[in-house]
Amino acid sequence: MRKDDRTFDQMREITITPDYIKHTAGSVMIELGDTRVVCTACTEGRVPPFLRNSNKGWVQAEYAMLPGSTASHQRSQRERTRVNNRNIEIQRFLGRALRTTFNLKKIIGNTINIDCDVIQADGGTRCASLNGGMIVLAKALRHMVFENQLKQLPELQFLAAVSIGVKNDEILVDLNYKEDSDVDADINVVSNEKGRIVEVQAFGEEGSIPLEIFQKVVALGVEKNMGIIRILKEYANN
Repeated sequence: MRKDDRTFDQMREITITPDYIKHTAGSVMIELGDTRVVCTACTEGRVPPFLRNSNKGWVQAEYAMLPGSTASHQRSQRERTRVNNRNIEIQRFLGRALRTTFNLKKIIGNTINIDCDVIQADGGTRCASLNGGMIVLAKALRHMVFENQLKQLPELQFLAAVSIGVKNDEILVDLNYKEDSDVDADINVVSNEKGRIVEVQAFGEEGSIPLEIFQKVVALGVEKNMGIIRILKEYANN
């Protein structure tokens, strides 16, 4: 049993507040335990220069932890105003994953911008951001159809992400901050509604894990993501 009385494979409660920001193509606040992230989607009728004449659209993401989102009582500088390797890496993680969900040729000449702002952090912020980003991406595509920017809704493969840690060969699902800082390995599993792997990020934290444990982590991650996807679909389609 863990310090918050969860079993090893038990996730924290997921709470989603839809339409959290009025003036966007899609928005939610997603809460994963004490982690809270506001996700929004905005569209624009152009693509980055490297995609000109490509007959494709684009999906890109920004991620930031806002001042006061962490345990430090000192005001931190807004991440978007400075070079920060961590948030750049997470932005790329979010964009890569979300671009696998549909055929980008279906939004030729358009870009969907996903913004994820962490307003309170207690572990799992990148996974919460991706899960919220999946909802607002779906809402943005529906908005584009409603606004006659698209003729029809692209076929969308929902995905989800979950963090899993390993401590002394014990597997722990959905790490909070204290657990995240104490495990031997921290693994983020991204998979889609067909059970296919989109991305796995595995970080050794002063330790290593056996291959058989890693394989169990990935299988458990896919299982947990299927449950998360069911929740995401419920809010994305409303």
